[in-house]
Amino acid sequence: MTIQQANALNKYLVNCQDGTNNLERATIATILATTASKTSETALFITADATNLFVKGAMEGLAADGHEPLENLISQYQANGGKIWICPVCLKTKGIGESDLIDGAEVAGAPRTMEFLATGGLMLA
Repeated sequence: MTIQQANALNKYLVNCQDGTNNLERATIATILATTASKTSETALFITADATNLFVKGAMEGLAADGHEPLENLISQYQANGGKIWICPVCLKTKGIGESDLIDGAEVAGAPRTMEFLATGGLMLA
């Protein structure tokens, strides 16, 4: 079996909890998700400080030193069919409404992520 065939059988969950508090970590999680989404079903679970990044316009101009802009990575990720799941508790505690989120982001909490993992999803970060 080739690596491409193995990847096609897998699905991946990437947890991103960092936002502007650690833009490099947020970027690395996004790079991981974007790479996985090229060959596999992938979900990016957004929690804690990362929640603020997914408000419309919040990623504009954000790039960790030496990395591609976060907005570009998310566009690539979504174009690959990657899913973005935002923690509902995180939204509530930050006063962010569902209509404030970027296009394509879904509100999905622990039950959905646990189901994804229980049905063969592998955790990458």
